[in-house]
Amino acid sequence: MIESAIPSWLERTELLIGKEAQEKLLSSKILLVGLGGVGSFAGEFLVRAGIGSITIIDGDVVDPTNKNRQLQALDSTVGQVKADLLKERFLDINPNLDIVAYNKFLEPEDMKVLLETQSFDFVLDCIDSIQPKLSLLHSAKSQKLKIISAMGAGGKLDPSKIKIGDISTTRDCKFAQQVKKQLKKKGIKHGILAVYSDEIQPKEALQYTESAKYKRSYYGTISYMPALFGLRMAAEVLRRLMLNINAINSAII
Repeated sequence: MIESAIPSWLERTELLIGKEAQEKLLSSKILLVGLGGVGSFAGEFLVRAGIGSITIIDGDVVDPTNKNRQLQALDSTVGQVKADLLKERFLDINPNLDIVAYNKFLEPEDMKVLLETQSFDFVLDCIDSIQPKLSLLHSAKSQKLKIISAMGAGGKLDPSKIKIGDISTTRDCKFAQQVKKQLKKKGIKHGILAVYSDEIQPKEALQYTESAKYKRSYYGTISYMPALFGLRMAAEVLRRLMLNINAINSAII
């Protein structure tokens, strides 16, 4: 259970945002799907800010190629379950955290059932494959849940090009183009918050693959860009959770 008292390790955060906002974060329940470069850092920032309850989902294990960008990826963790690693880490930050970790790739029906049977204050979509992403976005929209979705961080180098806006406003992101096209077929044209970059992706950074279940290609990535996507997502979620509580949160970007 979440303790009502604000723990001492959050005193610096409470000093900045105030008691009421901190209590709001402690009482908030988050769903985070996808624990790669974007999701692992988004989860870290949320937990360190004092989010009281979080459900994390990813069916993957750490691969050596993850070490250039994923929080839980170390030489010592190669082959280990990403969700379990982050659960252990997050509990080491906040031992009172209410956390559930699923080591599985959710099928469309799984996502539908999860969102229909549990309540969440915010959903973070950090999935990097089109079909599972579409299933989560469609299910979240059907349940009228607040959701923020990460578009493609691969093939990008310029932090100043990262933007947040309605998915209908995204541009110069091939991943976002595919997502928008498929969402339109489901009758969804807007109403999903997206983090994206309008930096042009070089063709040379694209690699095709047949080894992944839902992926046909991927872009090369640099260490900091997925983390910055995760940072922007977490900051926006925190800002919206604290909205109207006090004036200071309007400065959070």
